[in-house]
Amino acid sequence: MNFNQVVQFNFPAIIRFGAGAVNELPAYLEKNNLKKPLVVTDPTIAELGFFKVIIGLLKTKGFSPEVFSNIHKNPVKSDVYKGTEMWDATGSDCIIGIGGGAALDVARAIVLRVNHREDLFKYDDLIGGDIYVTNDVPHFITIPTTSGTGSEVGRSAIIADDETHQKKILFSPKLLAKIVFADPLLTMELPPFITAATGMDALTHNMEAFLAKNYHPICDGIALEGMRLISHSLDKAVNHPDLESRAQMLLASMMGAIAFQKGLGVVHSLAHPLSSLLDTHHGLANAVNIPYGMRYNIAGFEDKFRRMARALELKDESGDGVVNYLFDLNTKVHIPHRLREIHVKEEHLETLADLAFADFAHPNNPKPVSRADFRKLYGEAL
Repeated sequence: MNFNQVVQFNFPAIIRFGAGAVNELPAYLEKNNLKKPLVVTDPTIAELGFFKVIIGLLKTKGFSPEVFSNIHKNPVKSDVYKGTEMWDATGSDCIIGIGGGAALDVARAIVLRVNHREDLFKYDDLIGGDIYVTNDVPHFITIPTTSGTGSEVGRSAIIADDETHQKKILFSPKLLAKIVFADPLLTMELPPFITAATGMDALTHNMEAFLAKNYHPICDGIALEGMRLISHSLDKAVNHPDLESRAQMLLASMMGAIAFQKGLGVVHSLAHPLSSLLDTHHGLANAVNIPYGMRYNIAGFEDKFRRMARALELKDESGDGVVNYLFDLNTKVHIPHRLREIHVKEEHLETLADLAFADFAHPNNPKPVSRADFRKLYGEAL
C-alpha cells in the first residue's frame, strides 16, 4: 500500500494508519467535545521535537493539554497513582497515551484508576480482578512511537509492585483505546538500538502467540503475517530506515499485540525477571532470550516451526533453521547473543530462575517449563 496515505481499519478499536495520521488528533478531539487532555508519555519522549509539536498543535487549536511524564522505564504502581493525582488536580476530560509500552501501560492504568479507586492490584487479572472493572472509564486515545509492544491496540497494562517488583496485569475490554493514531513518521527518529530491541519484542510476541497452547486460529493467522512483515523490514528499519520499513514494523507490532491475546510463553517468562531485577529493557531481554526459548520448544512442535519458517521465507524449514535465523537476525540488528553481554552474572541466575518460574506467561507455553528448565535456559544463554 501507499504508506503516505492515511487509511482506517478496525480491530476492534478504530485505527488511523499512515504518514501524518497524528495530524487528525485536534479534529477528533473537537468532534468528541474534548478540551483538556491528560497526555501521558515518558521522560525521554517528553523532550523530543515531535512531541513538542503535537502539544503545540493542540494549544494553537484551543485545547489545554497537561503532560504527565514522571514514569519509570519499567512502570510501577506509584507512577499510576501520581498520574491519577494529576488527573484529579487538572480536571482533565480524556487521556492520550503517547509513546512505547511503558507510557501506554501507565496511561491505560490511569484510565482504569480514574473511576476505580481501590488498591490498583485488586484489579490484577491473574487473580480474577477484572470482574471489579465495572465503572465507566475516561475517553482514551493512543499514539504509538515505537514498534514493539503494540500496547496501542491492547486492553491490558503490565505494572510492577514498587517493592517486590512482581508484575501484575490489569485487564478489561473497557481499557481498549477509542481510537489509535498510528503514524510511522513518529518512529522515524528512533535510534537503532531502540528500533532493534522493540522490533525483536514484536517478533517475540508474534512467535510466542503462534506457539501458545490456547486455540485461536484467527490469532495464528495474524501472528504468521506479523512474522513475515518483520522478516522483510526489521533489518532495514534498524540499518537503513525508510517509511516502508517503519510502517511495516508498526503494523507487525500491532499484529503481535492482537495475536498475543492467545497467550505468550517461555521467552517472556525468561525476559520479565531481567526487567524487574536488573532493569533491563524489555525488548532487549526478549531479543537475547528468544533463540534459546524457541530451541526449547522445538521437540514435539516441529510442524508449527515449519509453518513459522515458511512465513519467514527460510530455506531451512526445520526448528533449527528458525533458531539459526533468530541468532542471525540479532547479529544484523546488533543485539548480543549472550546474557553476560547485558550485565547478567552467574550469581543472578538462581533468583532469575525463581522469578521466571513464578511468572504469568509460561503457563501458556506449548510445553511445561519447570524451575530447573528456567535455570538451565539461563545458563545456556549466559
